[in-house]
Amino acid sequence: MIQKFLDRGAQLTEQQAIWWAAIQNIYEQQRYMYDNHTHSVQDRIVSFHQPWLRPIVRGKAKASVEFGAKFDMSLDQGIARLEYSSFDAYNESDILISTIRRYYDRHGNYPERVLVDKIYRNRKNLNYCKQRGIRLSGGCTGAPEKNKIRDKTIDEQDNADRIAVERGFSQLKSCFGADLITTKRKDTTLSNIALSVLTLNLSQLTTDALHQMLSNVFKSRQIKNWTLYFSFFTKFTIIQ
Repeated sequence: MIQKFLDRGAQLTEQQAIWWAAIQNIYEQQRYMYDNHTHSVQDRIVSFHQPWLRPIVRGKAKASVEFGAKFDMSLDQGIARLEYSSFDAYNESDILISTIRRYYDRHGNYPERVLVDKIYRNRKNLNYCKQRGIRLSGGCTGAPEKNKIRDKTIDEQDNADRIAVERGFSQLKSCFGADLITTKRKDTTLSNIALSVLTLNLSQLTTDALHQMLSNVFKSRQIKNWTLYFSFFTKFTIIQ
């Protein structure tokens, strides 16, 4: 019926055109699954009003499947950077090389070490880092080399330092609204994620500035053996 009106010259608004395209895609997907006796289809639409949403299987106890944007974030000298974001499920390991290349563009050299989760430690990323003298955190892939003893203290230190980025994700969700995004459009949702990361950095820079200011005050007054606990957005800075 709608197509007949369009053939007669009817005009749709921009929003109506988006809905009409979504209706056609949903119909084609449902028809494909019916004809092929399957329950899965590529880029399956799960929301009529937000057709760009995709089910992302996470395997978590709270929710095995999540809906929404997925993004990668890195920490470079304490500054959080949004490396990649998408509504489609993607393999995080594919983002590592481009992240390192952007680091090189910013600093003119490669990092001494890169602290990552296990999923990033595939053969491609390991070879890329090895050729450039970058130490990728974590154990070796495959069988361990004979008569080689790995220093576990290095792994323990890497794991301790990598907590910083996990804390960053926690702050994004608990303090800066990354888990409370209610926007309906694709571009505004991605903008909200970027603004959450920006606010996280502003919080960190403000905390560092206050830390430096109070440290200078105590040093100028020659106050010794005093400890001040300064709370800012659930973070604690200890000044002695």
